Amino acid sequence: MGSVGGRRLMRSGHGPWLRLLLLAACFLVGLFLGQVLSARVSAETARELTEYLNGYFSLSTPPEPTGRTVLSALAVYFRYPLLAFLLGFASVGAALLPVVTGAYGFFLSFSVCCLTAAFGPGGVLLALAVFGLRCLITLPCYFAVAVPALEKSVALAALSLEKGGRPSPPVYDKAWWLRFAVVSAVLSAGVLTELLVTPWLLNWVLGMILR
Repeated sequence: MGSVGGRRLMRSGHGPWLRLLLLAACFLVGLFLGQVLSARVSAETARELTEYLNGYFSLSTPPEPTGRTVLSALAVYFRYPLLAFLLGFASVGAALLPVVTGAYGFFLSFSVCCLTAAFGPGGVLLALAVFGLRCLITLPCYFAVAVPALEKSVALAALSLEKGGRPSPPVYDKAWWLRFAVVSAVLSAGVLTELLVTPWLLNWVLGMILR
């Protein structure tokens, strides 16, 4: 009876909000853990990061995009939304999507905290230059994909675990595919913007911090 009631609640108008709140909570937990563990980063790691950015700033102009940097930017922008989309086709996504969301928050928080630890107050500006545009684009895109993906994976899990009755299988309708197409277009625009704008923005911020 409890499982039936839970499924009815998830299929109601409140279902998407409950899934969003669940994933948002996992993301916040990841942010907190990343902040806590970043305090354990050694001084040697901070020194290496400072030397790398000093070397970047020593260039007269930001480096031109290469095939490697394009692939790297594509991976950074698409990895979490694409993984969430694929998990929507598997029952294991019901368990893995909250874990992936927590990992997303953890690595983002850890990276930002490492920059602020290495550069102090100037690290906040540096973090905004590196992660600001990326987060502005990828975070909404991730949750736009992950929330419905969680619904599909939960339905698949219920279908495989149900002993009595016949729960309905999830439907991957036109809205499902259109949503991912729109998200992919937004992410692609973000990649292009990052390749063209972020190197110059980063160079400008480094000039303020290192001079």
